[in-house]
Amino acid sequence: MAYQPVAFYDEPLEPLFDHPPLLEKSPPCPDGFRWRGEEFRVVELLEAWQDFRRRGRMTQNMRPEHASRAQMCGSWGVGRFHFRVRVQGGRIFELYYDRAPGDVDDRKGKWLLYSEWG
Repeated sequence: MAYQPVAFYDEPLEPLFDHPPLLEKSPPCPDGFRWRGEEFRVVELLEAWQDFRRRGRMTQNMRPEHASRAQMCGSWGVGRFHFRVRVQGGRIFELYYDRAPGDVDDRKGKWLLYSEWG
C-alpha cells in the first residue's frame, strides 16, 4: 500500500529513548515521542534517511571544494535525520532531528514532527 502525507505540522516534539543515544547530534530513531501532550510509542521504523544540505546562512560559509564532502557526511550544525515511523495504534508519522543550533544558548538542535501519513 502506498502512503502519502495527509497533514503537515512541523511542530516540536520530545523524543523518548529507552537508552540515551551515544551521539546526541547523530541520533537513532527514538523509541517514542511526546507531542501535543500525548505520548506515542514507535512500533516500526518504516524509513530513515539523512539530509546534509546546507540551508539559509549556512550556504554561504564554506569553500566550494569542501561543500561536496560536507553534503555527503555533514558538518557542525548542519544536517537533518529523518524517520518515518508507525506508532501503537497504527498512525504513521515523519519526524526529524535538525542539528542546526537555535542560538548560542541552544546548541543542541531540535526534534520536530513533520507530517502524518495515511
